[in-house]
Amino acid sequence: MSLDTWLLYVAAVVVLTVTPGPSVLMCVTSGVNFGARLTLYAALGSITAVLGIMSCSAVGLGTLLATSEQMFQIVKWLGVAYLLYVGIGALRSTDSEFKLPAREDMPGTRRRLFVRGLLVGGSNPKALLFFTAFFPQFIDPSATQWPQFLILGATFVGFEFCCLMFYASFASRIAPWLRVTGRARLFNRIFGGLFVAAAALLATTGRTRDV
Repeated sequence: MSLDTWLLYVAAVVVLTVTPGPSVLMCVTSGVNFGARLTLYAALGSITAVLGIMSCSAVGLGTLLATSEQMFQIVKWLGVAYLLYVGIGALRSTDSEFKLPAREDMPGTRRRLFVRGLLVGGSNPKALLFFTAFFPQFIDPSATQWPQFLILGATFVGFEFCCLMFYASFASRIAPWLRVTGRARLFNRIFGGLFVAAAALLATTGRTRDV
């Protein structure tokens, strides 16, 4: 892989990672509710899902989803169901203010955030198709493929993690303003609606469309 090819890939990855999606929404809401430090665990969960998706693509499961409409629909609707669960939960919340978790509850909060990040990050079957279709465009078939795959994967993970933590840190900084009584309800309504919209968008996707 040449340096020019890698730089072109970096440019594409930057555009993809800064575009808000379910994982970004999840890190923003977690940043407001729990602060940037605890949101680190949500970001790590999402990154773990990305690594799993890339590994699945490497062994051909992305191709299976690309060719099997039934498998694609099963994975897609599981993702839609989870995003709806998160969104409806936020919409139904009656909290009027944000409350940071007690210190003694930190281990449980970390686990919950990691699992949420893992589920949100892995909820989109289009990601498998994306890595299946996107990576080969930047891999030199005349050279050993695994080192190239590792470079591309590490590049994507690095940018994705930095992007998620940037959004989480920004959300954490504006959290004091949002913690004014009554604003939590508005925040939950807005981001609950965004999660529902993300679920609706995922529900309309098909195997032949771009990720």
